[in-house]
Amino acid sequence: MYQDSKTTIKSIASEAGVSIGTVSNVMNGTGRVAEETILKVKRIAKERNYIPNSSARNLRAKKSHLIALIVPFLEKSTIHDSPFYWELATSIESGVRDHNLHVIFTGLDHDQDVSFVRDRNLDGVIVIGTSDDSPIVSQLKSYGVPLVVLDSYLSDPTVHQVHLDDQMGGYVGTKHLIDLGHRRIAFVTDLLLDRGLNYMRWLGYKTALEEHGISYDSNLIIESNLSFNSGYHAAQQVFQKGQDVTAVFVLSDVTAIGLIKGLNELGYSVPERMSVLGFDDIRVTEFSAPPLTTINQNIVDKGQQATRLLMNQIEGIESVQKNIVLPVTLKVRQSTARING
Repeated sequence: MYQDSKTTIKSIASEAGVSIGTVSNVMNGTGRVAEETILKVKRIAKERNYIPNSSARNLRAKKSHLIALIVPFLEKSTIHDSPFYWELATSIESGVRDHNLHVIFTGLDHDQDVSFVRDRNLDGVIVIGTSDDSPIVSQLKSYGVPLVVLDSYLSDPTVHQVHLDDQMGGYVGTKHLIDLGHRRIAFVTDLLLDRGLNYMRWLGYKTALEEHGISYDSNLIIESNLSFNSGYHAAQQVFQKGQDVTAVFVLSDVTAIGLIKGLNELGYSVPERMSVLGFDDIRVTEFSAPPLTTINQNIVDKGQQATRLLMNQIEGIESVQKNIVLPVTLKVRQSTARING
């Protein structure tokens, strides 16, 4: 059990200088309690690793029949804007349903912790996109909860991980554009954190340029949130890079689709004036205008691999391979073309 056995609702009430009923109201989210008191009680409960009785009963039963799918640093309000996350969540939900498990899908704000995993005694957790510097993984490991991390490059060999060959994805996409005659290729990415997913794709981009004798230009790197709206606004930044930029490699399909809309409004037709390449191959890409050339990853397989690693841990089965690397392929459609002239 996670909490100090000496910690009770009575001891928290005594330390906080309030009644047992007030502590109960805070824990259950009921009644009328001053904000200052709520914060004080929750702080003491967290410091003492206190688990409310209902959660403690679940803990003793060792089953909540719930797992969490967590996307760090993604505001909950923006999850609905990402088809990629929903396709991945659907694959995971389908896999765990056969084991009588249900999925809680949530984003985390920058200052939010994951204590709800402990408080609700979740059976397992899948985290999408984190780093060695993030406290999330160490916090989850301290709970002893089965854990799988996706799209990350953690140095801890004990953590079960699934990710793509992201460096190859960056290389293959860039080489495709170079083979079409493009030399000035803009690169739209989220933050380039060291050893992160985007960093690995950037390494592939940079390697492809160097192998073909093309000088790397940091001015062509555009760091942006990866969303429809941010892609739309990134078009203005691409426009400002100059007339010699003839292609853009975007590390997200949704961002690429937003970029195409923005480019069209600036008078840049795709692919006649500007080739655009995405990443992920979500379902909507074949219906975009024009249909999007992209780096394909098997999102369903990624979800299935993550589910298998998680279920092995839940059921006490040792996984032969803890770090799974999935392949990528180039999917050529109509948003890229040979450079004119």
